[in-house]
Amino acid sequence: MNKSLQQTWDLESIFPGGSHSPKFAAFLDSLEKEARELRLAVQNAKVPKNLEEAKKLEDIVSMMEKCTAMTSEAGAFVSCLSAQDQNDKKAVQLSGRITSIRANLQSVISAFSNVLREMDDSLWDAWTSTEAVFPLKFILDESRNVAREKMNPELESLALELAIDGYHGWGSFYDTIVSKIQIPNEENGKTEMLSAGQAFNKLHHPSREVRQEMFEKWEQAWTDAEDYCADTLNHLAGFRLKLYANRGWEDPLKEPLAINRMSHETLDSMWAVIQDTKPLLVEYLNRKAKLLGLDRLTWTDVEAPIRTSVSKITYDEAAETITQQFEKFSPKLAEFTQMAFDKRWIEAEDRPGKRPGGFCTSFKVSNQTRIFMTFGGTVSNVSTLAHELGHAYHQHLMRGLPVLNQGYAMNVAETASTFAEMIVADALVKGAKDEQEKLALLEEKIQNTVSFFMNIHSRFLFETRFYNKRKNGLLNANEISEMMEKAQKEAYCEALSSYHPHFWASKLHFYITGVPFYNFPYTFGYMFSTGLYARALQEGSAFADKYDALLHDTGVMTVEDLAKKHLDVDLTQRDFWQSAADMCVSDIHQFLRMTDHLA
Repeated sequence: MNKSLQQTWDLESIFPGGSHSPKFAAFLDSLEKEARELRLAVQNAKVPKNLEEAKKLEDIVSMMEKCTAMTSEAGAFVSCLSAQDQNDKKAVQLSGRITSIRANLQSVISAFSNVLREMDDSLWDAWTSTEAVFPLKFILDESRNVAREKMNPELESLALELAIDGYHGWGSFYDTIVSKIQIPNEENGKTEMLSAGQAFNKLHHPSREVRQEMFEKWEQAWTDAEDYCADTLNHLAGFRLKLYANRGWEDPLKEPLAINRMSHETLDSMWAVIQDTKPLLVEYLNRKAKLLGLDRLTWTDVEAPIRTSVSKITYDEAAETITQQFEKFSPKLAEFTQMAFDKRWIEAEDRPGKRPGGFCTSFKVSNQTRIFMTFGGTVSNVSTLAHELGHAYHQHLMRGLPVLNQGYAMNVAETASTFAEMIVADALVKGAKDEQEKLALLEEKIQNTVSFFMNIHSRFLFETRFYNKRKNGLLNANEISEMMEKAQKEAYCEALSSYHPHFWASKLHFYITGVPFYNFPYTFGYMFSTGLYARALQEGSAFADKYDALLHDTGVMTVEDLAKKHLDVDLTQRDFWQSAADMCVSDIHQFLRMTDHLA
C-alpha cells in the first residue's frame, strides 16, 4: 500500500469543473434529449398482439437501459458534489434538475410497464423467452406485476409528476435543514462551529466527558430544528400513505418489502430470532456499564470504547489494514480495493462543510464508484471504510450486466458491505497483539451486533408505528420524540439510562424518498452476511468464488431464491437466521468470559 494516500476523491476524471462543469451540463442536455425520445417512443407504443409486434418493444427497452445508466451517472455526480460541500448552491440546483429527470423517467417506465401489463400471458411468455429479452425476464416480470397492483396509468403518471415538488421536494429539504446545523465546540481554549458531520464524530469520542457534552449540544441543535423536521417527516409519510391508499395497499411495509424482494415471513423470522437473542445482549450492555464504572449505559456510551486510551489510526494505516485482510479472503477483492485507493475513488478528509454519514455511489456509464465518509481516525471509521468498499466491490462485480439487471436491492447491498466489515473485524480480533487489544477489537465487533439488533430495530419499530399513527393525522414534534424514545426503550429492553429522543430528526435515513423504511434492510444485510461468513469459515478459500457468484445474481432474484440457489437454505424459516445469531452469540460469550474478572 502506498503511503500518504490522498483523502480527497477524484471527480474531475468524470466531469471536470465540479458543479459548473461544461461537460456535465452537456451530459444533462443529452440525457434530457434521450429521455424525451424515450417518452415519445413509449407514448406511441401499443400493446402487441403477436410476437413480431412484441419484438418492436425491444428498442424501447434499450432506450430505457441507456436513460437509466445516464440518470444514475448524473445523480451520482451531483450527490458527490452536494456531500463534499453543503454550501455548493449550484449543486443544489442541479440536484433539483436531476430529481425532475429521474421522476420523469420513472413516469415513462411506469407507462411502459402499463403496456407490458396488458400483454396476453401466452405472448408474454413467448416474448420473454426470446434470446434478446430472456436476460431481462426477471426485471420485466417484476415491473409488469408491480404495474398490475398500482392505479391506472394516468393516475400513476400524475402521482409521479406531483412527487417532484411534493414528495421528493420534502425529502430534499432535509439537506437544507442539516446544512444549517452549526454546533459550538470548545477545544484548546478556542470555540469553533462544527458542521453536523463533524459534531457526529464527536459523539463517538473516547472521552465520556466529550461525548456527553456534545450530545447535549446535539440534542439541543435538533430540538431547535424539530418543527422543520416534524413538518418534513409528516408530509413525506402523508404522501406515501395517500398514494398507498389509492393503490389499495393497506400495509405500509408492502412497498419496502417488494423493493427489497423479500417476504413478510422472512422479515418476521429474522426479527423473531433477534428478539430471542436480546437477553444476552442486555447482559453484554450491563457488563460494559460495569467496566466503564457506571450503573447503566447512556445512549452515547453504547458505542464507546471500553478503554479511553485508544490511539488514533491514520488513513494510510486503515487502508493498509483493510487491503491486507481482504487479501486473506479474496485476492480479487483486495486488488479492487487497492485500485480504489490508488485512483482516488474515496473522499475521507475531515473538514468543515461536509455532509454527515457515509455512502457509496455508482457511476454506471463510467463503470466506476465513489465512496464518501469523514475519516476521524477511529476504529469505527475503519469499519465504515471497509463497509463502503464492500458496496463498491459489489457494484464492480455487476459490470458488464445489462443496466436493468444491476438494480439490486438495499438489503443485499448491505450484505456485501457488512460482509466486508466482518472480514476486517474478525481478522483484527484474531490477530490482536495482546488481551487488551483483543478485548477492545472484540467489543467493537459486538457493537455492530447491538447496532443491528437494537438500534436498527428501534428505527423499524418507530417508523412502523409512526406510519400507522400518521394515518389519523399530523403528529407534532413532541409526539414524534416520545414515540422515538419508546421504540428505543423497547428495542434496547430498557437497558439504558438515557436515550436519543430527537434521533428521528437527525437521521437522514428517515427522509430518503428513494427507499421507504431505510432500516430493516441493514439488519437483513448484517444477518445474511453473518450467515455467509459462517459458511466462509467452513469452506475456506473456495467460498470466495461462491460469494462473487451470489453477489452477481442479486439483481435478478428474490432473496429467498438467492439463498436457495447459492446456500440451499429457506429464509422464511428460523434455521439460517439462528446460525447467523449463533455467530454473534459466540462473540458475546467470549467477551463475557474475558471480562469476568474485570467486572
